[in-house]
Amino acid sequence: MSLNPLKEPEGVRLALMGNEAIARGVVEAGVYVATGYPGTPSSEVLMTIQEFGADLDIYAEWAVNERVAFEIALGSAIGGARALATMKAPGVNVASDPILSAAYSGIDGGLMILVADDPGPHTTQTEQDSRWFARLSKLPMITPSNPQEAKDFTVIAYDMSEELGLPVIMRTTTRVNHTVGDVVLGGLRELRRFKGFARDPPRFVRAGMKWNLERHRWLNRQLARVEGIAGKYGLNSSEGEGSLCIVCEGVTYNYVIESLERLGARKGVKVVKVGLLHPIPREFIASELSGCAKVLVVEELDPYLEESVKKVLYDEGINVKIYGKDEGVLPLEGELNTGLVIRAVSTLLGLKASPIIRREDEDRVPPRPPPLCPSCPHRNSYLAILFGISRAGFRRAEVPIFGDIGCYALSVNPPLNAIWTEHSMGASISMAVGLKLSGYDKPVVATIGDSTFFHSGIQPLIEAVHKRVDILVVILDNSVVAMTGHQSTPGWNKTETGRLTKPVRIEDVVRGAGVDNVVVIDPYDVDAMIKEVARLIKTPGVNVIIARHPCALLEARIKGVSRRFTVIGDKCTSCMACVRVTGCPALYVSDDGKVRIMAEDCLGCGLCAKYCPYEAIVEVGGGLG
Repeated sequence: MSLNPLKEPEGVRLALMGNEAIARGVVEAGVYVATGYPGTPSSEVLMTIQEFGADLDIYAEWAVNERVAFEIALGSAIGGARALATMKAPGVNVASDPILSAAYSGIDGGLMILVADDPGPHTTQTEQDSRWFARLSKLPMITPSNPQEAKDFTVIAYDMSEELGLPVIMRTTTRVNHTVGDVVLGGLRELRRFKGFARDPPRFVRAGMKWNLERHRWLNRQLARVEGIAGKYGLNSSEGEGSLCIVCEGVTYNYVIESLERLGARKGVKVVKVGLLHPIPREFIASELSGCAKVLVVEELDPYLEESVKKVLYDEGINVKIYGKDEGVLPLEGELNTGLVIRAVSTLLGLKASPIIRREDEDRVPPRPPPLCPSCPHRNSYLAILFGISRAGFRRAEVPIFGDIGCYALSVNPPLNAIWTEHSMGASISMAVGLKLSGYDKPVVATIGDSTFFHSGIQPLIEAVHKRVDILVVILDNSVVAMTGHQSTPGWNKTETGRLTKPVRIEDVVRGAGVDNVVVIDPYDVDAMIKEVARLIKTPGVNVIIARHPCALLEARIKGVSRRFTVIGDKCTSCMACVRVTGCPALYVSDDGKVRIMAEDCLGCGLCAKYCPYEAIVEVGGGLG
């Protein structure tokens, strides 16, 4: 990008991704502290501030997890600074405890919580609908429909937050976060820094039950003001007239408008767009839907808005049929699209929907699960674990391998077929402990990445040590938060913004927790790691292997590629051992049935050469010429 999206003056029009637009909105709002934990589809917000905000004097750094990120933002906001906490949908679960308490204490500087849901899902373990969390936390929630609104609603969120004295949640979905659209920039405000912080136990100390009751009453009074404030900022709107009314929110507004245009039905339908998700804008909905004969609610994911609309209309005595997910007009699971909305609208209008255009070969395309990258050290680690289990005298089916959240979860796919579970951040160790405590009499292995260990793995490791549970924990340390775009970890000595830090060494944390044995090893030395797995899997106690090698993609970007490998065609017998053992995506089978290596993808780990029984794979130089 030749222009700096965070520094261009008011009135400039840029093509921005939704997350880039949110980052611009953060700057326009004068935010001073921005923090979060990486998680697709939210990651690019903080990354954009880090990349383009070098001279803006904004604190923009990743935290160790979402709870810590929110508490940093909260601590800034109660001192009067404007702050941001970003996370994906499961991250709000991690941060839920302090978020609920923050609703009672309130804030003095604006505080926005960006929560990015992932209908589909595309990259998330659950199709979580975070709109329900707004009800649980009793916090205002707003939602934009496109990149322009993503920027504008960000600025509004901060003004609303300070007017109400409450954190405001902005809920986005993948298509808003990652869609690129024209954005007209607004003016830049001065940074809102620390103003003051006074001792106020009834407000900030949750140990007083009488105080909590009073703060709850205060919170409910503030929520009662939200719809009026939202009206002032134009968060809710309607367009068109007709007996069929379509209520929508977020990205679904775009599907609705495109569907009506393709059906030629714009003039006969009223579109009611809800930008305030909590508290539900009761007066707005009742007023806009009072003259409708039918109402279709279009939303992702759960029938959250549909349920709310039904309640409002029932309470107001408005008798109109509501259609949506509960009636099966739209699916309960998965991401919506224009085709699904066209079918729903056509059904209610009595029109014949045009068929959805499909590629002729769409149904014949084979599934392609995402593989571990070429030369990924995690491939070596899991091979070492699997071979180590066998060398120790156990069958693979006897030794459960618990997985965790990160790149290494791709080891579930062939040919490794390694991990048995992938549940939630840090759960690999906890679940392994639980299986052993249940009476399982064979070894159990827990695998967890370095950033996931820092995020949520330390506490379960302490539990394993304290309860003297016999498990092997393999910490897959590739020195980066890789799957979400190569963000920093507490192991770095300098962050993306150049901030100097004190690196936290995993082996120091592990030894400090009191584990029985710790081994640090490079998984590229597969034979050595196999030996250690075979030894420690039979050794009583809590044993930890730290398999440390940088992410191959990141290492190649920083250092270049010093060597690559190629196949000697005359020696290749098409035995496929290299493919069946490693599953490396740099390998492919040519028309003559022999294995070849895509030179531009090979990063030189040499694993395929190690497992070629005919020495047909040899090293060549690092260049591509």
